[in-house]
Amino acid sequence: MGRKKFFRQKEQREKRRIARERIDILFTLAERVFPYEPELANRYVEIALAVQQKARIRMPRKWKRRYCKRCHSFLVPGVNARVRLRNGHVVIKCLNCGHIMRYPYIREQKERRRISHSSSDS
Repeated sequence: MGRKKFFRQKEQREKRRIARERIDILFTLAERVFPYEPELANRYVEIALAVQQKARIRMPRKWKRRYCKRCHSFLVPGVNARVRLRNGHVVIKCLNCGHIMRYPYIREQKERRRISHSSSDS
């Protein structure tokens, strides 16, 4: 009984590892192909999202902000996305569908403040 459970967990871990690798590969391909074929890059993002959903894993932080949450298009700042810093938030606007995403960067500000205070104390 215990052995089956162990193998099932190991199998699940392996599936998730493979899914992470595939997501990474798909986003890297999307990044490379975007200047020539944006539609293909968007398709890669959709496939990566399907893989992520099927494997029930979180999207790696590296890629989380690189696609639009509404239209699932691959975002490249300055080309099809506008990135702004507004009082404690990174504001990303998709120029394809107009969707606005806000991400706080307060943690980074606190970290920087803590580092600057510790260096000025010594």
